[in-house]
Amino acid sequence: MIRVLLAEDQHVVRGALAALLGLEADLEVVAAVDSGDAAVAAAPAHRPDVAVMDIDMPGRLDGLDAASEIRARVPSCRMLMLTGYGKPGHLRRALAAQVDGFLLKTAPPEDLVAAIRKVAAGERVLDPSLAVAAWGLAENPLTGREADVLRLAAGGADATDIAAQLHLTAGTVRNYLTGIVAKLNARNRTDAVRIATETGWI
Repeated sequence: MIRVLLAEDQHVVRGALAALLGLEADLEVVAAVDSGDAAVAAAPAHRPDVAVMDIDMPGRLDGLDAASEIRARVPSCRMLMLTGYGKPGHLRRALAAQVDGFLLKTAPPEDLVAAIRKVAAGERVLDPSLAVAAWGLAENPLTGREADVLRLAAGGADATDIAAQLHLTAGTVRNYLTGIVAKLNARNRTDAVRIATETGWI
């Protein structure tokens, strides 16, 4: 019997997935939760063989962050990520996190069931529609400090606020932002935030 932890924030989707998996003789949903934080809390208690995680969930941890924490707490648990969109940034983060599978929510139900079985058996699964995109992922051109600056700018902080949080001068922050815009070939700071968010660099 394959023990499955299901993490999906949309109640109807979570219920439908739990019902679907419950029809399979070799699968048992041992926990169904609505956030990354809840998944991390549930994993040590239920010791799942596979965690099926939505990437986009509210709270402190998204699906990929939660997957990393679950792997640290329950090393035997394999990770299958679900997403509604094939964002390059999500795929890049998933590959970097060495998750065991990555599937679009639009995949047929039988593909999800097959993916859980493959992941439980030690195989890796990548949605075919994402396989080509995986080859074309560009490296993150931002340094760690540039990413920190842009992440705070994305949250609405101005140069003075960013400077205070990162213990820099406002002039240094403005220089970082100018460099980031140029490095990403962006039109302006807002465009740089959009590019970096869509590619998963922040």
